Order: sequence, then C-alpha cells, then structure tokens
Amino acid sequence: MALVPCQVLRAAILLSYCSILCNYKAIDMPAHQTYGGSWKFLTFIDLVIQAVFFGICVLTDLSSLLTRGNDSQEQERQLKKLISLRDWMMAVLAFPVGVFVVTMFWSIYIYDRELVYPKLLDNFIPAWLNHGMHTTVLPFVLIEMRTTHHQYPSRSCGLAAVCTFSVGYILWVCWIHHVTGVWVYPLLEHLSPGVKIIFFAAVTVVINVFYLVGEVLNNYIWDTQK
Repeated sequence: MALVPCQVLRAAILLSYCSILCNYKAIDMPAHQTYGGSWKFLTFIDLVIQAVFFGICVLTDLSSLLTRGNDSQEQERQLKKLISLRDWMMAVLAFPVGVFVVTMFWSIYIYDRELVYPKLLDNFIPAWLNHGMHTTVLPFVLIEMRTTHHQYPSRSCGLAAVCTFSVGYILWVCWIHHVTGVWVYPLLEHLSPGVKIIFFAAVTVVINVFYLVGEVLNNYIWDTQK
C-alpha cells in the first residue's frame, strides 16, 4: 500500500510538467520563432527531460502493479529494463541537469537578471510559470530521490554520459551563434572568447559535480555505500 501514494505523487508531478510545457509553448514569444525555437534553451530541454523521466516513472509504477503476482519471466525482464532506464535517466539527466538549471538560473538572476532573464520576459511569462520552470524542478527531483532507490551506473559511464550531454549542448549553443550571430544567453555576449572557453569548461565541471552529488545523496538516503 505504501506504493500507492508514490504513484499518485509521480502522476501529479508528470501532469504538472505537461501543464508547464503546454503553457510555455502557447506563449507567443519572438524567441520561439527564431532559429532553434524553444530547443535552444536549456530550461526547455530540462522540462522535456523531467517530463519524459516522470512519464517513465509512472509507466514503471503501472507495469509493476500489473505484473505483481504474475509469474511471466518475459514481463519481469521488460519491467527490469524499464527500471534500468528510469534509474539511468535519474542519474545522468534528471538530477544533474535539473539541479544545474535551478542553481545556475537563480544565482545569475540574483546577481543580474538581465544576463539570463531580462525584464522584458515578464510581459510574456507569468511568475508562476517561471517558478514552474526554474524552481519546482529541484523539490520534485528530490522527492523522487527520497521515495525511490535508484541504481546508479558505474561512475565512469555516468560521468561520460553527463559530459556528452554537456558538450553536446555547448556545441549546439555555439552552432546557433554561428548561424544567427546571436548568443542564446545575454551573459555570453559580455564574455571574451577566452573567458567563454573557461566558462563552458566550468559549466561542464559543475554538471559533473552535481552528478556526483546525486550519487552520494542517493547512497546516503538508501544506505547503499560499500
């Protein structure tokens, strides 16, 4: 019976992400019409990651309930594959990227919001939607970590996957600048080429640190440290 509240909670979180994504995509912002659309923003990519992740969580819960008491080995194998995918997404994408988006956004926002979220956006994005994109991600992912034990991949494989994602997004941002002549984030306009390289390297390191934080926190919560 303890599984039922967790199922309901994950389903509610999934619905909230679907609502946030729908409301965000419905906004008629000029940035959505330019090259790359919404996909040039890490916030939007993170929202999609979180929605897909919690969708897999809900699917895993449903599959677990449907296969309970069932002796089918094939269904058991499929469920294990689904659980492995869920755990991998939590470790490599949902936690490190989600925590990175929240911490980086609000750190820069507090320092100078014009560098990451100009006041002009207040005319398009309501406050509740801004918090849905940049605040609630953190408590949601922490709730998931607290309610479910996730099996992390080997550290080398996990860090390699996180680095691949980070470098891939950085190259995507650079490509957009190459095509349009405009940086996705106003902050990058103020950095020299050398400082940009240092900044991108630091960003990659920070996301890797958040991966390690997630691994340590998961082990601490579930007491699985060797």
